[in-house]
Amino acid sequence: MTLATVLLQAATGFGGGSAWSTILMFALLIVVFYFFLIRPQSKRQKEIRKFQDSLENGKSVITQGGIYGKIREVKDNYVILEIADGVKIKVNKNMVFDSSDPASTENTK
Repeated sequence: MTLATVLLQAATGFGGGSAWSTILMFALLIVVFYFFLIRPQSKRQKEIRKFQDSLENGKSVITQGGIYGKIREVKDNYVILEIADGVKIKVNKNMVFDSSDPASTENTK
């Protein structure tokens, strides 16, 4: 085999495949990543944001740190939680992620 033959084979894609099949494969990979990774995460973030915007006084919630409490006051960036009788803490709204109200969760029996 001469050097010219090796260079020609490398230039034409030794296996005879085309550039279109490679582009198609990458496009398919991007679509799969979008539907299995990016889209579900985006939907979950929208649900969390909607929940955080719906916080109101008297609602029982759980923080990301695992603290259960009842909302006593809602401000723009934070909420005041009562975690025991007379014990109140200020928590960033982004750290409140779930409701602990039995009425707000669905029974799946």
